[in-house]
Amino acid sequence: MVNWLEVEVKAKVEDVARLRRKIKLVADFIKTESRGDDYFRLEGKGYPSKAFRIRDDGKKLVVNFKKHLTHLYGGGVVVKREFEFELSDGKHLDNFLALLEDFGFKEWVKKRKHTEKYLHKKDKNIIIEINVVKHVGTYLEIEYLAKEKDVEKARKAILQTLAEIGVTKDQIDNVGYTRRLYEKGVKDKKYFITRRKGK
Repeated sequence: MVNWLEVEVKAKVEDVARLRRKIKLVADFIKTESRGDDYFRLEGKGYPSKAFRIRDDGKKLVVNFKKHLTHLYGGGVVVKREFEFELSDGKHLDNFLALLEDFGFKEWVKKRKHTEKYLHKKDKNIIIEINVVKHVGTYLEIEYLAKEKDVEKARKAILQTLAEIGVTKDQIDNVGYTRRLYEKGVKDKKYFITRRKGK
């Protein structure tokens, strides 16, 4: 199994129309999609050092967690190792939620995101997204899936893409969406996936 790393950068978007025009010069539109991410954490106070999510894209449920590889960070670009597996049906979801409850995990925050996704015309490893995150705002994300030996190559490609679409390094903002939601005190509990348990 190839162990891919997620090399990425985020930037806050002020002028969405202008950014979209710039992106279309270097990348092809793929699709739009909406996703709901339910984050779980161990019981406790403050912002958690570790959390994971269950993503619902309307078709399937996927459990996902990421390990930050801070020793590979550089130039405003972050690197994470991603792990995930699918919950194939409602029974599996219920069983998994029961396991989480027994181990002391609590549903913590709901993130809802609408995404426009583009593929770079010259470098097919580069995915460019415009993400509208409810309660947080609109962000650009550029992602490159790479093997560890290719992280530097991926970083350079991402920074070059930022330059191509007119985003400067001082506009980079890699603060996580869950951190932003936490700072705003937004949890969106009424949309939690646990509320449909057993349905």
